Amino acid sequence: MLWSKIKNKLDEKNMTEYQLGKITGLGPQQIHQLKKRNSENPRWLTMIKIADALDISLDEFREKGK
Repeated sequence: MLWSKIKNKLDEKNMTEYQLGKITGLGPQQIHQLKKRNSENPRWLTMIKIADALDISLDEFREKGK
């Protein structure tokens, strides 16, 4: 679920995973873990970096109805 939200934002901004990694400082392994395991509990700073890179609010990653 989380990765699908990130992927949608990447697509909207015509960004690649590689570009996301460069902007955030996240390595390919960290991005792969988010993608492959669809991590339900990523680190707070990781999510801040991703939200900043995608120019969105952290609220956009919240699951509705929880």
